[in-house]
Amino acid sequence: MTGFEARAAFLAWMEKERRASPHTLAAYGADLTDLLQFLARHHGAEADLASLNELRPADLRAFLAARAFVGAGNATRARQLSAVRAFLRFLSRHHGIRPDAIAGLRGPRLKPPAPRALREAEARDVAAHTGDVENTVGLALRDTALFTLLYGCGLRISEALALNVRDAPTAGTGLRVLGKGGKQRVVPVLPAVAEAIAAYLSSRGGATPDAPLFVGARGDRLNAAVAQRALQTYRRLAGLPEHATPHALRHSFATHLLGAGADLRAIQELLGHASLSTTQRYTSVDAVGLLATWQKAHPRSG
Repeated sequence: MTGFEARAAFLAWMEKERRASPHTLAAYGADLTDLLQFLARHHGAEADLASLNELRPADLRAFLAARAFVGAGNATRARQLSAVRAFLRFLSRHHGIRPDAIAGLRGPRLKPPAPRALREAEARDVAAHTGDVENTVGLALRDTALFTLLYGCGLRISEALALNVRDAPTAGTGLRVLGKGGKQRVVPVLPAVAEAIAAYLSSRGGATPDAPLFVGARGDRLNAAVAQRALQTYRRLAGLPEHATPHALRHSFATHLLGAGADLRAIQELLGHASLSTTQRYTSVDAVGLLATWQKAHPRSG
């Protein structure tokens, strides 16, 4: 069986047994064509089952290096390696070849995508006006308080929704937040945050200290999906970008602090990041913002 016949058998199996989508089949087919054409050049002969059985990790590393040389990025090469792994495992199960080539082979390391922050005016707009989509005053005040808290303190939405009434922040004091892994941190509270929370709580009346700070229409702890839908509705009415999400407010908090000159270590503490490298992602975002500002403002940029 030639390598291309093996490829055809694999794709037919993917379509019939795994119900792979046409998009996946096309991508895997192209990736395996790249592999087989590389092996023909690399070994000086068309690949077949016998030569595929003799593949070594070094051969696949050479394939990935060749793809990088022609401009394939890390994400593309990671996907191609995934296709090759699936192909060789199929041949191992159905045709008895040794899967030695993929044993312990690691793909390109993918960088997490850069956080997408909102512009300052957009973030303020979300915080102040998302509650406008609600029909009742209490729910409108709740959403304004929630989104003001997310942007003003840089909280994850799960952290904000875990707060109880006794945790309600007040200006001039720190808000104690329980983050990932049970790690606590204290973040300062801006007057605007305290005022929005106080206005919301005054509309509830009689809330006990143990009650959830943010509640749904039925009085249960607010579900994150409800908050996300509220923001989704508002961003479409206001013409805001699709990445205007609750988590984007946290990104905006960090990015705007960095742009104002805040220390990276301080931002790390405020966000509750275990590693500084996670916080450093915001430096690339801020650099993009600075370049955009320069291009608009510099007299020679045009």
